[in-house]
Order: sequence, then structure tokens, then C-alpha cells
Amino acid sequence: MSCGPGSRAAVPRSPWSAPAFLSSFILDSVCWEVVGVVKLWNEWCRTSSTTNVLPTDSFCLFYRLISDPTVLLCQCSCYVAEDQQFQWLEKVFGSMQKKGLQVTILSTCPVADYKTQESTLTLASPFLKALKTKEFQDQVCCPLLEQPNIVRDLPAAVLSYCQVWQIPAVLYQCYTDVIKLDTVTIEAFKPLLSSKLLKSLAKDASESTKVLKKFLTSSETHNNIYI
Repeated sequence: MSCGPGSRAAVPRSPWSAPAFLSSFILDSVCWEVVGVVKLWNEWCRTSSTTNVLPTDSFCLFYRLISDPTVLLCQCSCYVAEDQQFQWLEKVFGSMQKKGLQVTILSTCPVADYKTQESTLTLASPFLKALKTKEFQDQVCCPLLEQPNIVRDLPAAVLSYCQVWQIPAVLYQCYTDVIKLDTVTIEAFKPLLSSKLLKSLAKDASESTKVLKKFLTSSETHNNIYI
């Protein structure tokens, strides 16, 4: 998250593809620093004491761009229950100056949730859809989400909060038919690297490829423990 004139924020939300995308293509230890962490406990997620997290761990980590402290990023890899969302929003946005704030939200959900007249079996997934607040005037990087589709959970809560407070915000939702971390779904977010908000933050392509391979290897090792 961010505050101050011209500030920007990105909020990726679990499942793990959106956080893994930002870790691969945006975040690095040289340009970003961790400035906060939220650990959640509810019926869907449990947290441990470590901050050396995998994409599958249940944390919300907050990063600040060292060269521009008005740019903050929240990497949320856990489920925020409905009765926890208001408190989460108040904690994150409550201390921020709303003027000049702009928010981008990244999320994934099953392609089966996408409502269309054609069969979802014929859709080329993964694919992106966008939903924005009235105040968001920049060009979006994919088609807008059509009615009667809706968004749920924390992404919907953040977008609704921004609508009420007249904060320019856009949600990019990736619909996928894969439930585990995979290259295709992570790279479905790559069109966002051309957006006004993210294009100046993108890593070198070769470095992104290395980090992406590392995340996929870590995820496969983590998953194999439970097979």
C-alpha cells in the first residue's frame, strides 16, 4: 500500500499465482524492503513464526520501494475471512492519506466461477479480466469483467473500500483451471507489466526467469511432502 501524492499500491491475493508473479517480475531484495507483516489465523489458514515464506505460506507481507517510499506492495498469500476483512482494511488503509492514492489488485480464481453463455470448457484459460472504480481513468490491460460476473473475498472488499473513498483502483482477476502454482498462470499477469503503474517497476527479464524457476521448484518440493 502507499500514501502521499502520486502514491501507488499493489495488492496481490492468494491463491499463489499473483504473489509469485510479483516476486518473479517486480520484487527483489535490492530495490524493495519489508516494512510489515500480517499473520492470520482462521479456519482456512494457519501461520507459523517464520518470515522466510514460500508462495504457499499464510502471510500478508508489506514491501516499500526504497527509491520511492510512496510505493508500497502488499503480497497476500493467505485467505482473509469475511469477518476479518473490515479490520484488515482499517489497519492497512486507516493510517494512509487518501489523496493521491492509487491501488492495483491482482487475484486468481477458478475458471468455473466465470459466468458466460458458452461452456467454460471451450475457454482458453488462463485469462485476465479487469474491474475498476469510477475514479480509475488509466487504460486497463485486458477486457473488463462482464455482467453478471462478480468478485469475492478480499479483492472485492478492497475494491469496494476504494469505491466508497473515491480512490482510483483496478482489480485484475486471472481465471485459471489449474489449482497449483504453474508457469502459465503466473505469466498470464505479464500484460500488466505494460501498465502505467507497474512498467517502471519491472525487473530485468533474465532475472525474472531465474526467480520464477526458483519459486516453481520450491512449490514442487513443498507439494511433494504431502503426496
